[in-house]
This record gives sequence, C-alpha cells and structure tokens, in this order.
Amino acid sequence: MSIECGKFGAIWDKAVRNVGAENLTSAYSWSGGVESVVRLGDDGSLQPIANGETAPAVFFDNADYPIWVEFEKNVKNARFGSILQNDNDNFSFRKGILAGFINYGNDIGKSEINIDYSVGSEVRHFRFGFDVLSTKLNYHEHWRKIIEDIEREYRMLSLDYMKRTFHGFSPSTEGETPELVWWSVFAGEQEKFVRAVKSIIERPRHRLHGTESFVRADRLTRIPISIENELAEHRREQAHLYRIEQQIQSNDTQENRFLKYALGQITTKYEVLKARIEALKGVSDAYCDEMQTTLGTLKRLQRNPFFRTVGKFKGLNQESMVLQKATGYSQVYRTWNLLRRAYSLYDGIYRLQSKDIATLYEIWCFIEVSHIVKELLGMDVDVDHRNRMEMNGVFTWELGKGEHSRILFKKDDVELAELVYNPKHTERENDSISIENLVVPTVAQKPDIVLQLTKHDAKKDIKMTYLFDAKYRIGGKVNGVDTPPEDAINQMHRYRDAIYYKEHSSETLKKEVVGGYILFPGDGQKADVEVSRFYKTIGEVNIGAFPLRPKDKENRDLLVKFVESLIGKASADILDESIPQKGLYYTADKPKEPVYMVLSIDENVNDDAEAIMNGTATTLIMGRKGMEETKDIQAVRYIAPVRKARICGFYKVEKANFLRVDDSEYPVRIRFGVGEWQKLEHPAKFGIQRAAFRGCCMSRDEFFRLCREQMVDEAAPDSES
Repeated sequence: MSIECGKFGAIWDKAVRNVGAENLTSAYSWSGGVESVVRLGDDGSLQPIANGETAPAVFFDNADYPIWVEFEKNVKNARFGSILQNDNDNFSFRKGILAGFINYGNDIGKSEINIDYSVGSEVRHFRFGFDVLSTKLNYHEHWRKIIEDIEREYRMLSLDYMKRTFHGFSPSTEGETPELVWWSVFAGEQEKFVRAVKSIIERPRHRLHGTESFVRADRLTRIPISIENELAEHRREQAHLYRIEQQIQSNDTQENRFLKYALGQITTKYEVLKARIEALKGVSDAYCDEMQTTLGTLKRLQRNPFFRTVGKFKGLNQESMVLQKATGYSQVYRTWNLLRRAYSLYDGIYRLQSKDIATLYEIWCFIEVSHIVKELLGMDVDVDHRNRMEMNGVFTWELGKGEHSRILFKKDDVELAELVYNPKHTERENDSISIENLVVPTVAQKPDIVLQLTKHDAKKDIKMTYLFDAKYRIGGKVNGVDTPPEDAINQMHRYRDAIYYKEHSSETLKKEVVGGYILFPGDGQKADVEVSRFYKTIGEVNIGAFPLRPKDKENRDLLVKFVESLIGKASADILDESIPQKGLYYTADKPKEPVYMVLSIDENVNDDAEAIMNGTATTLIMGRKGMEETKDIQAVRYIAPVRKARICGFYKVEKANFLRVDDSEYPVRIRFGVGEWQKLEHPAKFGIQRAAFRGCCMSRDEFFRLCREQMVDEAAPDSES
C-alpha cells in the first residue's frame, strides 16, 4: 500500500510556520501481516515507522491523499471500508489494485484506513491508524483546550457523528448517558459482550431447586430416611403415595434473569438507533451491512431456548458475586454498567467523533468573547443565558442561532451588553432568529458573533453593535506575524455595510453598527501584532482582525483591552471616532447595475443648497430618516438633487459615511462625498418632492426616461409640491 500527497511539501511548510515542526507528530498503528512501514523524508530518505510509535505526521486537513493498494493474485475482490459511502465511492478495485483518494476536510483527530479483501471464501481485514493534524492549530494541545472549554459551557455540543476522524474517551460516572456515547461504547464492547453471552448459554450457572412429588413405593429409586416409618406402616398398600422432595438444577437464577433482561434492553436500543443511522444521508452500504449482522446476532441470542426457562428480572436483592467475578457474567455486567455511564474526554479506549475544527473554533470564539465581556463587566453582573442547544441529526446538538443564543449581561435590571451567536440577517428571518431591528436589504449576511453594548449616557439610550467573524483560516505571514485572509476582511466590510438599523421612529433602542473584526487562529509576538496592518486598521477604519488561539494569553489580551475600551468609552466619543469610517464602506468596484438616486435637499443639514443645485458642492447629506432599508447603498453611484421639485443635473458619488449631527431624535445621517457634476440639457420636474426625502432609487434607463418625460422649460416658474 502506498499513500501520496502531491502538495505535501507546501502543506508541511505551512504547518511548520503555523504550529512548529516539533508539534507535527502522529501515532501510527496497524493490524498484522505488515513487513515494514516507511515515510519518505524531505531529503528522499526512507524513514522507518514502528507499530504503536510516534513519527512525523503525514495526514493534514484539507488535502487530497491518493491511496494505491496492490494485492496478490489470489485476491479477487477488495474495497475501502469507510462508514461514509462517498469515501467508498472514491475507490475502485481493478486487476488486483484498489485505488482512490481521501480528503479529510476540516476533520482532525485519529483516523483509520480500513481495507476489506477476499481470499477464496474468507474475508480479511486490514487496518492502518494515524492522526490527522491541523495546519493552523496544534492538534495535541489546542484541540484539547477548545473541546474542554466548549464542554464546560455546553455539554455534548462538541460531539458529532458520521465523521472521518475520532477521539479517544473514557466512561465517567457523572452525568447522563447520551445516545451517541451509548452507541460508541457498545461499538467497542459488542464483540466481548456477544462472546460472553454465548459462553454463558453454553455453560450457565445453575441453582438447586427443591420440588415436591407423590409416588408409589415401587417408583422410589431410593428411600429417604424421612419416610422409612411411613413405608413400614403402609407396606401392604401398593397404591399408597409417598411425599418426596427432590433437588433439581434450574437456570432460573437472578443472574440469568439479569442476562435475559440486559440482552433484551441492549438489542432493543441497538435496533432503534440502527434504524435512525440508516436514515442518515451518506451512510455506506458496508456499514449498514455490519450493523445488520450485529443486530441479527443479538436477536438470535435472544431467541435461544436457554431463556425459555428463565423468568422475568425483578432487580438484584443483594450484591451478586457471580455477576462480578464469574466467567461471562462479569463481562455482561461490565458492559451493562459502561452503557449506563456518561463520558469523559480524557483519552481512553472508546471512540467519539467531534465536530470539524472550523465549527469548533467558531463556537470557541463565541465562548471566549462571552468570557471576556463577563470578566470586564465584573462578577456582580447578572448573566441571562437565553441560549440553548438544539438537536441536529441522530445524536448531535448545535448551538441555537440568533435570538436562540442570546446572552444578556445586566446589573440592577439595567441591560449592559448583549451577545448573539450566528444570527442571519434578512427581512424574512427577523421574527425568528435575527437581531431585532437589524436587517439586510439584499442577501443574507451572517457574522458569527454580534456584540451589542448599551450606552446610557446619551439623551436616549443607544446600542453600539460590533460584528465578529471567526475564520479558521490564515492568509499568510508578514514580518513574523500570521495574517487573516484578505477576503474575510472584505467580507467584514460588507457585513457592516449591509446591516442597517430598521426603525428610527420607534421607541426601541437605537443600534449603531460601529465596526467589524475577524478572529482567526494566527500567531505572532504581541509587539509585532500591534504594528501589523490588520491590527492598525481597527483604529483607522474600525475593521480589522485579532489573532485568537487557545493558550495564547498575550494576543488574547489585545482583544480584552479592545473590548474594555469599548465598554468604557462614552457613546459620543464612539460616534465621533466612527464617523469617518463606520456604517458605509464605499468600494471602488463598479456595481453591475449602478443606481441613480433622486434626493430631496434637507436644508437643515445642508448649508448651501444653491451650491448643491448648481453643481459646485463636494458633500451632500441625507435627511433625518436616512436611506430606505430595502436599498443597497453600495449600488448608488449617482445622486440627482431635487429642490423646488426640479432636477438640474446629477453628481458622481465618490464615498459615503456617517455624520453625527445635533439632533437628539436622529443623531446620525448619511453623508455622500460627491465629485463630477453632469448638468442636464433641460431641467426635469420631479412630482412630489417629499417622496425623495429618503432617496428615490432607479436604474440609469429609468432616470433618463424620467428626465425626458418630465423635461421643463428653464424659463418656466419654479413650483414646490
């Protein structure tokens, strides 16, 4: 068998940069019949690997691994033995060679390559075990910390099923027994359990059971002392019946009753869970066949005639030494107790599968941000956890999204902060999982974490909204510092720009979207991170990134100090600092369909309306209510100002941002920076001027059609509707 990876050199170098070569080790193991296992070194040398020992890793996340297995001529059939049908479909057996490839995606942990092959009528199995490592995080250290933090906060949230990798765990006496744990424990115990039941049936423990019968004298095989006198008295009465007590062996013991009960309970539960697993998409045919074989074995044992004379189990009246020490019985009793236990994620002989590392990292970042907010607000703050876990699939859970994951931080019934996980911002979903009053007019935008800080120092309470997006990706390395992926930073601009405050006129708290930040598993010295471009842009445009990984206290402190500054800052200062860059990020990319916006001039905030109308202005400020939520600010490329119901020309828009004004009800306006002015050959009339207070958007064709159809003589008197 040979395993290759075409880009292994680049993958290894990337992992070394991010994690360090000393942490890129894997434990290897395999079944019998192997002469040698070697790894090709960087210098072309062959490095031997011993069974059960650790060596440099070969398998990493998100990489293709072609696998080639060549068999002897007496092997007529072979297949790849994964529980996932898609993986099995990637392999084919032809002319004595089994070939295919596997990609572990974001699944990291222990894994196995299982090969089933036929020699004559015998089916043989080969297993090769190894670790799949992350190229971004230290699997041996960081993964364990992420799992521990998640499990401490949300029990079972880290677990998953139908994954390519698994992790060792140990049974625990504390907590309930999740079905996933039950299934995983029984998978490791079923062979021993079946062997134990069979051995008991073949050599069961009996007990002597006294029976009473009445027989004639000629039927007595022996004469008990208790009836000697009675026999002498009735020796002439051949029909006289004598009462005899006999001791016979019986299988109806409390231990055999327990065996019957345990076998029945296990078989029933196995059958129920098997049916649910088979209903999952992607389960391999081989795995279904394996489950059916196990269920058939359990049911045949249930139907064994041995159990016909065994009564109903009514519990154990006292401690049974037979169940604890007798051959067969002790194994059944052990399996039964293991199946009733919870789990501990300390490494053990049983297998559990976890969510992929990208999902785990995202959840962990949410927990870290919640811990930071809690630490900074103080221990006397009340934390209202409205978040909950929701069943997802056969065995697994996921964290509720949006409103279902909200954490409120209060003090004396006054709301201080709110944290929400994975909201989806669309009009359609506002009532279910989105943040109240925050909408996106076009496509769904979904930052992973939304932090809202309530400020009580303004005339009206105001909520400052900060968006965090956890990305299990690293863009590169600059000056010894890992950098976030550039497209993630651009996406954060779009997140922030797309999320609007919906209802200005209501009594609800205002929500100002101030900034957006990427959380990524980067590394670097704190001093170097502080001078990196992605960190400095946080102060410049309120969009940037924070490296965040387990056990990296120094870089975590950067995020702590930043959130601390947000909590301590006055709302006026935050608005002043965010005016040049927040809320509307105007990109240089031309939209597919540039929008022309007809806009009435609000002379309360625009000092020189005449300059705006004659084409000499450089800025144009929208009215009190701002742009309609259903319009996309990114697409507005031209503004045609309206005054006294006349359009005289239009400006090209160069940028857009927020402006804070002295208005307690509507303190924030949209300010456009405008450039080139194009005067219309003839002015056009625009019907009802107030219809354009929030901007009337239209396509280029619609705008020029309006100008043609509503063209007026420049000498005609102005009118205002």
